[in-house]
This record gives sequence, structure tokens and C-alpha cells, in this order.
Amino acid sequence: MKIHKGDTIKIITGKDSGKTGKVLKVIPKKDKILIEGLNLFKKHVRPKKQGEKGQTILVPRPINVSNAMILCASCGQAVKIGYRLEGEKKERICKKCKAKI
Repeated sequence: MKIHKGDTIKIITGKDSGKTGKVLKVIPKKDKILIEGLNLFKKHVRPKKQGEKGQTILVPRPINVSNAMILCASCGQAVKIGYRLEGEKKERICKKCKAKI
């Protein structure tokens, strides 16, 4: 999977298209990512203690990796990711400006 935890991404399809966020969690077996503050759904929570009220909270749900593109820090655009071998290390690069991501 080319997108890692901590990357800044832009959503390209769906109800949140055009919005950007930081990747909180990557689920490689299902090809999904969890993004901070995006793809939020309401979840009803029951009261835990007596006298406490139940409430509705917003919870981020995972989206498919194919619906998101990584943002390049140098050119500031949503780009595809390529790889380059630097000695023994394999590093991710921007396909547009060839900068290291």
C-alpha cells in the first residue's frame, strides 16, 4: 500500500471530495484508510452510569484507498506515488515533481 499513517491526503470521490486530512490508520487487508475529521458518521452511545444521558457522537469511518490521493509537500497537488532506489533504501517520490515524499 502506497499511503502510510501520517500522510496528508485529498479525497477525490464521495461526499467529502476535495477535502484534505491526515491518515490516522491504515488497514491493508481491506485496502482502507481512516482519515482525521473526514467521512464522519453519527453513532448513538448509551449512558454508562445511572443519571448520565445518552448522546450522539461523530465517528470517522474508513474509506477505500482508491478514493484518495496523497498531497505532495513540495508542489502542493494531489499526485500519484512512484518509487526510487536510493542505495539500499526504497523511497516514495512524487510523479509530477520527482520530490521525496
